[in-house]
Amino acid sequence: MDSTLQTIWNGFDFSYLLEIVLGIIPSLICITLHELAHGYTAYRLGDDTAKNAGRLTLNPLKHLDPIGLLMMLVFHFGWAKPVPVNMRNFKNPKQGMAVTALAGPACNLIITLVFLAVYGLLYSPLSKVGFGETLLELLMLTAYMSLGLCLFNLVPVPPLDGSKVLFSLLPDSAYMKLMRYERYGSLLLLLLVWSGILGRPFSRLIQTVFSWLFPIAEAAFHLVNG
Repeated sequence: MDSTLQTIWNGFDFSYLLEIVLGIIPSLICITLHELAHGYTAYRLGDDTAKNAGRLTLNPLKHLDPIGLLMMLVFHFGWAKPVPVNMRNFKNPKQGMAVTALAGPACNLIITLVFLAVYGLLYSPLSKVGFGETLLELLMLTAYMSLGLCLFNLVPVPPLDGSKVLFSLLPDSAYMKLMRYERYGSLLLLLLVWSGILGRPFSRLIQTVFSWLFPIAEAAFHLVNG
């Protein structure tokens, strides 16, 4: 028995486990701050629904959507459990809803920029230590996944933020009717991504935009290394 267990242990691919961990950590960072940005923005605009629901928190378990997290791990873009918002509490309901919706993608863009800059600043010292390469990979993956979450959530399909911005331009009757079908949007998105209709083109879009932003890391590197 001991020799069998030892054989299994020796044959276990720990690199695969590391890849899962490296995917989960950035996902939790990106999703948690994304939803916190929604809730906090709504709160500042006069709606305390998210606060009363316990969603103004850094606890990632409060914000996870299982399908959205799976999308983040597999495709590096996805969504979280939407923060509850009562647009009637806003002084200007449609405008407040649009601003609240945009707060999430805006937060993820800021995360991308910050993590790219930190990657460049720490590249030289971290590349010289044993665990540094893993930390650098974690920084880069967080920046990339946050950009994916930003861009993907701008797609105007419920429950993504882009739909809330688009719907805010519609008449009230049409807005409320469309919002009733929001819960079915996750299944539609999953179908579009897994079929390749949305997945492959969107992955290329993220790679393109990321390449445009990567000079931030290079600039930060040259800032500390001359």
